[in-house]
Amino acid sequence: MKTTLQACPVPTGEGTFLAYYSDKGLARLDFPNGKQPKAEELPKAEMKRWHELTARAIAEVINGRPITLMPPLDVSIGTEFQRDVWSALRKISCGKTKSYSEIAALVGKPKGARAIGNACGANPIPLLIPCHRVLASGGRLGGFSSGLDWKRKLLQRENVTNYRE
Repeated sequence: MKTTLQACPVPTGEGTFLAYYSDKGLARLDFPNGKQPKAEELPKAEMKRWHELTARAIAEVINGRPITLMPPLDVSIGTEFQRDVWSALRKISCGKTKSYSEIAALVGKPKGARAIGNACGANPIPLLIPCHRVLASGGRLGGFSSGLDWKRKLLQRENVTNYRE
């Protein structure tokens, strides 16, 4: 059975993000793409509260600050391995980084750096599940589903300097 998601825009000084909610919480977050998304009325009071928390969390991250309160996240779309990776990513503090291989070791797959990269690329809630804080070997930027410009910007705002191009 496919879950219906409710979409709601999150305007910021960096453009409008689009948040998607399931009955369980924030299920997807899209970065600004230059288009103005259509606002939908969120059907439930709890979704409105989740949206307030999402908007605050997005503002905190894009301003280089730690998230004070998170909305509930619905990552049920992921495999068990992906959910383990996403959980590990949430433990990387603002202003800190880890390598793909460090995350692989944390989730019990010490030779799985490439699989970690794939799980980061499949992250449905980038920004709040901070895959931008994961670096490739030797401190290289690696990839980011929303582009390296965003990754650089987010790391710079968190005063991260241990990466290289």
